Parts: sequence; structure tokens; C-alpha cells
Amino acid sequence: MNSKPSSLSGSPSAAAAFLAGRCCEQMLRPFWEAVETGLLESGSLGGFLAGGRGYELHRFTLRGPSDGNSVVRLGIFATIHGDEPQGAQALIELARLARRHPDLFRGYELHLYPLCNPTGYEDSTRHSRRGEDLNRHFWRGSSEPEVALLEQEIASRRFHGIIALHADDTSDGVYGFVRGATISQELLAPALDAASARLPVNREPVIDGFRAQGGIIVEGYDGILSAGPSGPRPFEVVFETPAHAALDLQVQATVLAMEAILRRYRAMLSVANDI
Repeated sequence: MNSKPSSLSGSPSAAAAFLAGRCCEQMLRPFWEAVETGLLESGSLGGFLAGGRGYELHRFTLRGPSDGNSVVRLGIFATIHGDEPQGAQALIELARLARRHPDLFRGYELHLYPLCNPTGYEDSTRHSRRGEDLNRHFWRGSSEPEVALLEQEIASRRFHGIIALHADDTSDGVYGFVRGATISQELLAPALDAASARLPVNREPVIDGFRAQGGIIVEGYDGILSAGPSGPRPFEVVFETPAHAALDLQVQATVLAMEAILRRYRAMLSVANDI
């Protein structure tokens, strides 16, 4: 049995409390509290109307200590499917690590997007309130306002890496998709290994209809949240947890995976800088 890493609180009630009320304000409250304490900075991508109500997409930025080199910008996106809220809880837990383990974030600038589909989250559905799977609309000239705001954000930020957090109700273990830079696969493998301290890796040869090896899929769906067709190609990782697993285990596995990606990518950059 794996011992619990010291970086994770593992409180059984933490995730349940996070989802109480199933409203956007409740979900984002821990992020605003982190802004008030100076841990995070906030920004708005813009707003839109749905069912006569106004909604807004938010960015929360975590700036790690300088390492003397150029800042590495990563975008981490959650809840593009409204019924997959574990990613948002994992993002606030990741941010809280910066208080206790600042060296983990040295040289990084993390842009966190915890609520990419606010109406789907409030309705507890995969789709937006307009009945659209937003994660099939990217870079296709979509008229969906959430997609347009996220596309503009991705294009303007020019991330070095993009991580999308998801949950799969047909999987019994963690797995992921990779695309973009060739290093993507080298980042996902240690992430899955780290996450396996909490949840098993799905090692089936076919996952979600795609060929897989060791929980890694190198194909994928069209229209998913990604870096887009132009500009420098960042690494891109989609990390999936089994949706039927306990929410706290999903959160812990996701945080462990992101920690592993941060450590591995820094190590790869160090080697490149020494060449």
C-alpha cells in the first residue's frame, strides 16, 4: 500500500465541501480567497449570456520564484465538461502547494482555468446549457462564446505547455492523450506513474476507442481544447481520471500527476540549457 504524500491533505470532506451548492460562486470561492492572500492573481477572459444570466470565464495566475531563466508559461484547464469538476479542486490544491513547496514552482507561471463551462457545471452536465459539447468546437470557427473566449486566451498567452483535466466514466484507471511537441509523451508517462499512487493506470490496449500503450494515447478527437493551428507548438497533455472513483482520490491523483509534469519538464529544460 502506498503511503500518502505529505503534499496532499486528503481530507475526505474537502471535495464534497468544494462542490456544495453546485454553483459557480461556490466553486470559485477558494480561488478568490487565494487571490485575497496574494497566492494567486486574477483576470477575466470576458463574459457571455446564457438563459438570460451573465457568466464570466476567469484566469487565476500562480507565479513561482524566479530561477534566473525565462519564465515557463503553462495553461491548465478544467471543467470544460460540466460534470467533471475534479480538475477544479485539483487546481486549488496545486496552488496551495506553492505555500509549502515553492521550489516546485520555480521558474513557472501557471495560468489556471478552473471553470471553462460554467453553465454545464451548474447543470451537472457534460454539455453547455445550449446543449453543446464544447470540447468538440475548438479551432473550427465555433460560435460558442466559451470556446471563442478560450481560443482568444490560448492564442494570446503563447503557452509553453497546455494541460487539460478530465474524467472518464468508462475507465477504471487514469490515462491520457498527448499531442503537440514530441516531449508530451515523455511528460505524461511519469505523470501516470505518480498518479498510480492513488488510482491505477488503465493499461487496456484500447481506451475510449483509441489505441493505447501504458495508458498513453497519441491519437485523439478533433475539436478539443488545444494550442490551435498556428504559432509555436507547446506540449499538450490531456489527463483523465476514472469518474466513478472517489472524488478525493481523483483530486489527489491529478495533483500528483501535475507535480510530476512540473518536475520532469524542469529537468528537461535544465538539460537543454546545458547543451
